[in-house]
Amino acid sequence: MVSSTILGNSLSISFFLGIAIGPMLSDILLATSSSARPMIARTKPNEYNLAPEQKSWSGYFPNPFKVLTKKQTAAVGGTSFISSLTFALSPVGMTSLMGEIVGSRTKGQYKKATTSLSTMNAVTESTYVAETIIPLIAFGIPLSPVAIGPAQALFNAPPVFTTEPVHNLHTMLEPLDFLIYGLIGLIIASVIAYPFSMNYARKATVFILKSINQEAIIGMFIGIVSLLAFYEGGIVGVVVTFAMAMVGGLLNRFLGVGVGVQFMIFYGSGWLITTLLGL
Repeated sequence: MVSSTILGNSLSISFFLGIAIGPMLSDILLATSSSARPMIARTKPNEYNLAPEQKSWSGYFPNPFKVLTKKQTAAVGGTSFISSLTFALSPVGMTSLMGEIVGSRTKGQYKKATTSLSTMNAVTESTYVAETIIPLIAFGIPLSPVAIGPAQALFNAPPVFTTEPVHNLHTMLEPLDFLIYGLIGLIIASVIAYPFSMNYARKATVFILKSINQEAIIGMFIGIVSLLAFYEGGIVGVVVTFAMAMVGGLLNRFLGVGVGVQFMIFYGSGWLITTLLGL
């Protein structure tokens, strides 16, 4: 509210990005301090153990119902359905929560890992899609963390899209149009992205670990974050982003406050402050 009054627009994306890069930025800050550097110092390179590539399918297009066991398929379907109904909550928080619940009920290290990962991946996809599509179709205003953050341009991007009055895809498209275009996107992803990731995931991982410098990835990511923050609020947006990142990162490292919890607090902060102050 304060940023809207001063700058003429909100800084929701800047706060969102700040929370997202918090743990990474806190490590960078600790590395610059001689007293805190031993906390994150490494005496030898990290070692990664990747399982050998064992395809349980033939051909280029694997059947997902044969790749996963019946229990894994049920876990993926059930958690995706439940998390889609909670479209007003943090997708990061729901992903962590569902992964922990399913993992705690699965025995065996390999089955536990594969079940948790497949569940968390499915929940991530379902929550991000649901938190964008449901508010867009039903209301036309951003009512979820994803709609307020990454998908905000679909709701409010003046002068093309606006929420006061509502003039965006909610008024331009019918529910049937959303279904048709959604099915087109699903078919394209199923034909291109799904088989590619299933067949080349391990090779891509090995290539990145061996050939891509981690510092280069961090630098690129910070550059993208700075660009988005500057686009939203100029220098003020960049300052807010990194200030939020410092606070969130330190909360995560020293107090164990997860990123998902921080997202939930951020999205509920307006209601919390007004309730606590009695406004």
